[in-house]
Amino acid sequence: MAKPLVVTRIVFDKLPELQGVLRQRASAAVRKAGHDIKAKAKETVPVDTGNLKNSIQAMMEGDLTAIVGTHVEYAPHVEYGTHKMTERPYLGPAAEAVRPSFVAAMRELLK
Repeated sequence: MAKPLVVTRIVFDKLPELQGVLRQRASAAVRKAGHDIKAKAKETVPVDTGNLKNSIQAMMEGDLTAIVGTHVEYAPHVEYGTHKMTERPYLGPAAEAVRPSFVAAMRELLK
């Protein structure tokens, strides 16, 4: 009867260590997804001058948040279109393309 208590105690004692390792691995998966989205967006963005393509960046905001985007003011017009211009999405499809590998990486962390 003492075995479950001992096993529970061993696991409980390791929780802080496991939490730190899990957070590091999750952070690495988020960072990779951000860079993969950036790369995919650069492959698919429409190019006229190259300004928009060259401006696409990925950065980490904390350990579990990646931001992928651009500071170019006309970027939303390209992504979503306007009443004069058809949409030509590049960021949304890039994120959707990376989603399956990111979900798989996160699931792997929970095994």
